[in-house]
Parts: sequence; C-alpha cells; structure tokens
Amino acid sequence: MSARRPLIGIPADRRMLGPQPYHLAGEKYVTAALDAAGAIPVIVPALGRELQDESLLASLDGLLFTGSPSNVEPHRYRGEPSEAGTLHDPHRDETTLPLIPRAVAAGVPVLGICRGFQEMNVAFGGTLWQKLHEVPGHLDHREDKEQPLERQYGAAHEIVLEPGGMLQRLAGGAARVTVNSLHGQGVRDLGPGLAIEARAPDGVIEAFRVRGARRFALAVQWHPEWRVQDNKFSQALFAEFGAACREQMQAR
Repeated sequence: MSARRPLIGIPADRRMLGPQPYHLAGEKYVTAALDAAGAIPVIVPALGRELQDESLLASLDGLLFTGSPSNVEPHRYRGEPSEAGTLHDPHRDETTLPLIPRAVAAGVPVLGICRGFQEMNVAFGGTLWQKLHEVPGHLDHREDKEQPLERQYGAAHEIVLEPGGMLQRLAGGAARVTVNSLHGQGVRDLGPGLAIEARAPDGVIEAFRVRGARRFALAVQWHPEWRVQDNKFSQALFAEFGAACREQMQAR
C-alpha cells in the first residue's frame, strides 16, 4: 500500500477581515481531514468561475464541503429573499455549487457538512427552509450561542438511520444515533437523485447520499468533525471518506 496520503480539497469561505478579503477554512475541518480521514487537507480559495478548470478535480482525491456562518443565497434555489442582515457568501456559492456535481460525476469522493450539506442539496436541484424553527411541526435545531462551545456542540437529539443505508452500516447496524445540532436552515425539497440516509425526530432530513455515485458522496446536517476522535460514529464516517479518497488517489 502506498505511504502517500490523498489530497482532500476544502473550499474556503471568503470573509472580510478588516478592509480586506481572506479565504478561510475552520481548523476543526482541516484537522478532521488530516487525523480522521488520513489525508492532506488543501484549502481551495473561493474564486468562483476561475476554478472550474478540469485540472482542479484532476489534482484532488476528495472534497470536503464544510459548515459556515453564511447561508446559501436563496436565489440559487428559487427561494424568497433572505431577512435583512443574513450573512451570505456568493463567492463560495459560485465555487461550490458548480463543483459538487462535477466532482461526483468524476468519481471524486465528496463529504458535505452543515452548509456543505445544504450546498449539495441545492447543487442537485433541491430547496431549503431558511428558518426551520418557524416551520410548524419542526424543532428548533439551532445552538444556544450564549453557551460555551462544549455545550453548543454537545449531543442534541437522536437521528433515525435509514435501514440498510451507509450510515446504518457505519453505526454498526444501530437504528438510531445521537448527534449535535447547530443549524437554522434545512432541506425543504430533496434534490433529484439524492437518497435519504437519516432523519431527525421531527422528520427533517439529516443526511443523504447521491444515488449511483461512483464513489463516496454523502452529506450530513450535523457536525461530525467536532472532536471526531471522541466519537466512534464520527470516526467511522471520516474513515470511510478517507478510504474512498485513497482509492481515488490510487486510481488517479
């Protein structure tokens, strides 16, 4: 077996720090790719159309689409305009939304987390609820930002795993697992070609996979990257992703 590690691209957020823009990725995602997936993380700048050249996908063995404080712009999924003050990142949208289906079609493994989960749904033609907590019958899935991070990322609710799905296999056959919950938006209409892998107690979709994908193509609404080494289910998820990335590296 090759001693080389696969390269996992992590598309960045574009944020203003003072008067200048920066391309940023959260350290918890970078370290999860390194330690739990066994890969070398590479931050991909949010340069939109400039990154649509085929050489990018030819250079990477996997893609990790991370969470972020920003939301996908609603015009990307025919949604109503956002409430004033909502944080958006059009440069990231321009980078990730075209990249996701191209990566899946090319057999490059893809893992979406939180915003990345929502991006993957939109990229495949799905829509989003902008405020789940205002939709009758749905729970408030947001974290309490007044609490310390350990509480914000603590166990929040169970999810029901789809029988016979990938996640149930990674959970050792369990029907339910407990996850954290730090999101205000969620899947409204699931994109064509996507298959549900898990739901929250209120029926909200918490995970899906891409049907017929050549390699790993999965997205989750929760945050498995948080202290991944302390959670066997999260470890199994990143290990499966990393194995698919190594397979892609060897094929490439």
